[in-house]
Amino acid sequence: MSIINPCPFCHEKQEEINRLKDELICLKDRLRHRERTEKEGFFGSSTPSSQKPVKVNTQEKPKKPRGAKDGHKGFGRKALRFSDADHVERVETRELCPECGNPLEVKGDEHRSVLDSHPVKAEKILYLLEKKWCRRCGKTFRAEPPGVLPKNLYGNQLMANAAVMHYLHGIPVGRVCEQLGIGDGALLNIFHRMAKLFSGIVPKLIEEYRQSPVKHADETSWRTNGKNGYAWLFATPKMSIFLFKKTRSASVPREVFGKERLPGILVVDRYTGYNKMPCTIQYCYSHLLREVEDIAKEFPDQAEALAFVSSVAPLLALAMGLRHQPISDDQFSQQTIKVKTEIKALMESPARHMAIRRVQDIFTENEGRLYHWAEKRTVPAENNLAERDLRPTVIARKVSFGSQSDGGAYSRGVLMTVMHTLKKRGVDVAACLKYTLDQLAKDISINPFDLLSLHPP
Repeated sequence: MSIINPCPFCHEKQEEINRLKDELICLKDRLRHRERTEKEGFFGSSTPSSQKPVKVNTQEKPKKPRGAKDGHKGFGRKALRFSDADHVERVETRELCPECGNPLEVKGDEHRSVLDSHPVKAEKILYLLEKKWCRRCGKTFRAEPPGVLPKNLYGNQLMANAAVMHYLHGIPVGRVCEQLGIGDGALLNIFHRMAKLFSGIVPKLIEEYRQSPVKHADETSWRTNGKNGYAWLFATPKMSIFLFKKTRSASVPREVFGKERLPGILVVDRYTGYNKMPCTIQYCYSHLLREVEDIAKEFPDQAEALAFVSSVAPLLALAMGLRHQPISDDQFSQQTIKVKTEIKALMESPARHMAIRRVQDIFTENEGRLYHWAEKRTVPAENNLAERDLRPTVIARKVSFGSQSDGGAYSRGVLMTVMHTLKKRGVDVAACLKYTLDQLAKDISINPFDLLSLHPP
């Protein structure tokens, strides 16, 4: 039997104690959130590395022991055979002994394999173009220099090498100019001319992208002419389309996807700009997993939060890695049904904690965009392909701070699209560009899309 204290003063004192306890809990949560924000950035664990206020020093990993394990055969460096050598050069030693001055006797040769290269420099070539005259027609005909576009100072091999060095390997413009021995203005003109020649390729790849069974999309910040903008990526395992725009609005993906209903599934994060695209959408579980793990970091002393994270996080990780496990398709279907059921049960269980409710609301309100990975093994539950494809652009942003003009941003988008797509399709990018430019030098009306072998494999 409970006893009610009729003292009004005691009642007011207890209310004040309860109010102060609630305020203390609230202030602790706010302080913990502020400390995490100061350490990890505004977006918590999802904050890009470039925007983190404080970066932790990279820990040195312990070095692995060299050589083969006991009882195992080693795989050391093998000597180069004569048939595999590009160049064989005999190096002679001295004639007299440096110790006593006695003549040295020949004892044969000892082989040593060396890998070396010549400096990459622009080679100055002077072509003597033969001219002939037709006595009957009265016309003069002149030979054309091989491997050079009309009215162009630079050869096609140099153009191809420069484009690959900058847009594929991420070498800065200044370093490319130093290696090739040409000016930066000339190099940028080369890129602009190549982008103009290949500009018709991007619309054709967009048509192919629309029909792909699995599509990925993502975006990251990119400055153009000193103003904030965005680099957009639309990718599949066989292509990468880059668009550099001034906006992050839905008008950019709408331009790519069009208005007609498209087949396949689009894998993206939860950015609302993709939500109205005319195709089925699958949300990325990597972002959701980070949000779930953030709950444990933000509320480490609350049992309900820790129990929720310990139950949900392994299921989300399993959902992302299930398609890569060495199991049959039937086993995959059984496992996906089980994991999906467990995730839905946890998300539909009523929770008191507001952070847990927020994650549960994401799953319950977007159920139609969260479980397509369980229906088809070809559909990933994460957007890692787009994240990896955007990484070179993020590195280029840190090195170059963006594009200097709208024309430079456009040229970057065209050339990165062409070269990264060629790389994904297993093509020697530099050789393919050189061949295409050589054919265009003979007939400028040829379609570069056919020459670059960008037809669907």
